[in-house]
Amino acid sequence: MRIGELARRSGVSPRALRYYEEQGLLRPERRPSGYREYGEDAVRTVRDVRTLLAAGLGTATIAAVLPCTAGDEALVLPDCSPLAEEVLAERDRIRGTMAELGAALELLQEMIDRSGLEAPGADGARPGFGPPPGCGDRPDYGDRTAGAGRYSLAPALTPPAQ
Repeated sequence: MRIGELARRSGVSPRALRYYEEQGLLRPERRPSGYREYGEDAVRTVRDVRTLLAAGLGTATIAAVLPCTAGDEALVLPDCSPLAEEVLAERDRIRGTMAELGAALELLQEMIDRSGLEAPGADGARPGFGPPPGCGDRPDYGDRTAGAGRYSLAPALTPPAQ
């Protein structure tokens, strides 16, 4: 099949398929006319590449891991000696990043809770929205550019009057 057909069947753009070829992830045959010709197994290979990219692996690691993959319906990584270590290391790196992001999220949520940003006031307005203290008396607040209205920040930041 040609690149357009592979793109249609795999749901990946022709540009991405050419990139996968540059990275050594796909190896199409070349016709005398120069057109790429992909075998039926290319659809599965593209699916495996997408899965491994989504798992956080780089293309160099994927190029080394692809020959070790097996299975028709699910991507399976049999023990592939040194590559198994890279996959495990990537998993651990992602777990570490998730832990850091979780801690950052908890800190941010604590700041939000303490400031009351999510709790509406008695008038229904959410605290923290509208002009910063001391800025409400500036005549140009919310009108930061010529052509007032189009780029006005005031409607987005000020709660509607009730």
